[in-house]
Amino acid sequence: MEYKRLSDANIINEQYMDSILFEEHLIGTKLASTECELFGQKWSMPVMTPAFSHLGNYSGRELTGLEEYSIGARNLNILNFCGMMENDMFKKIIDTGAKTVRFVKPYADNGKVRDQMKFAEEVGAFGIGMDIDHIFGETGYDIVIGEEMAAQTEEMLASYIESTKLPFFVKGVLSVEDAEKCAKLGAKGIIVSHHHGRLPYAIPPMMILPEIKEALVETDVKIIVDCGIASGYDVYKALALGADAACPGRSMLPSLEKDGTEGMERFFTKIRDELRFAMSSTGFEKTEDIDDSALWIKETI
Repeated sequence: MEYKRLSDANIINEQYMDSILFEEHLIGTKLASTECELFGQKWSMPVMTPAFSHLGNYSGRELTGLEEYSIGARNLNILNFCGMMENDMFKKIIDTGAKTVRFVKPYADNGKVRDQMKFAEEVGAFGIGMDIDHIFGETGYDIVIGEEMAAQTEEMLASYIESTKLPFFVKGVLSVEDAEKCAKLGAKGIIVSHHHGRLPYAIPPMMILPEIKEALVETDVKIIVDCGIASGYDVYKALALGADAACPGRSMLPSLEKDGTEGMERFFTKIRDELRFAMSSTGFEKTEDIDDSALWIKETI
């Protein structure tokens, strides 16, 4: 059989995630609770919305998909993330009442970076952050919806963090080196991610999670993971390997597109129930207690 090379980081990620198996611990265990506390707030589960951008009005509905899933986040009491957009759209998201973190792109126009971060704080964002994994493209600096991106130095990130009283998040961390830099600069959260496989052969986020967790164990930086998260079982694996929370991404879209807020809420409720089932079946009553003691990682070819 001829060997076929595989560069798609999403497939590599799925294969790794599916290689992680559970053993059961049932005697003397209790029904688990998915409630958790992060960033000084209590949440219904350690699951957050993805930082989507540019979602339109599905099926001609009045609200955009961004507003619909933000309303769902409010109703479910989970932390809401959103991505690239102009200030007027972000204000609509804030008006839903969802506790929201705004991720700003690393625009070449640094004035726009600072304006969007300042606006987010002024209108009541829960936190702000930067999406660093959209700096480069194959032909040079990335261009997203006509906007050129730029490299970000430690000094630039430090200046953003120092300019706000809000928790600052860095999205697109995929190495111990970058994780340690984020902690040193004062970030409160990092999102371990390869942004849906933008870099071919990128390491699966869950594979590197244990090393990042070990590197940050003496800090107060919270670790969130995304890429390929589609069930409560995936969330459990992420928590067991060192994450504090996880974000489903494109797996949410079919439910959101079809049924709006109601579909999104059903999707996240199913994730919550699956997480609780996995916790109960492996002997963990609280999310903060989950570790890797019930995991088996089989060899993949």
